[in-house]
Amino acid sequence: MRTVVSKLGVIVFILLLLPAAALAQIPTRGNVFFGYSYGSADLSSNGRTNLNGWNGSLDGKVLPWVGCVADFSGLYGTQNISVAPSFSADTRVNTVVLGPRVSVGVGKFTPFAHALFGASHIHESAAGFSDSDTAFASALGGGIDYRLIHGIGLRVQADMLQTRFFSNTQNNFRLSTGIVLHF
Repeated sequence: MRTVVSKLGVIVFILLLLPAAALAQIPTRGNVFFGYSYGSADLSSNGRTNLNGWNGSLDGKVLPWVGCVADFSGLYGTQNISVAPSFSADTRVNTVVLGPRVSVGVGKFTPFAHALFGASHIHESAAGFSDSDTAFASALGGGIDYRLIHGIGLRVQADMLQTRFFSNTQNNFRLSTGIVLHF
């Protein structure tokens, strides 16, 4: 009987210990970013298009200098389409990319670099015309955070955002700035 009780005690102890071990795997440090984003996009054969919008990300640390990032952005604007007759199309580009980010704190500054991969969606519309596509996207880049006060900082980030809309490769530039909350 004692053996059964001691085995039951060990099983209960292990079952109580497993949730604590699982909680230890959740990142306890990281940051949340949200701000303005400017994009110089190569969306058509007519040259580059200037887009404005927003960029946000969530970064959870898995090691002191390595994090896992989810990055979201929306860029909006108008691009000129030069077919007979030429017209302007309203353009929306939404992107979700994920991947690793490496960062190292140096005083009030935290420079970082990342390689993010995911998907992007474009929607273009004009009078009587509408087209959209979803494609693979990658964002290679980095930036720097400047700590204003404990837990709050400013971020400047630049990315080479590559998309493959309508079976063509576009090499776009994205510059973002805003507030970053460190936890």
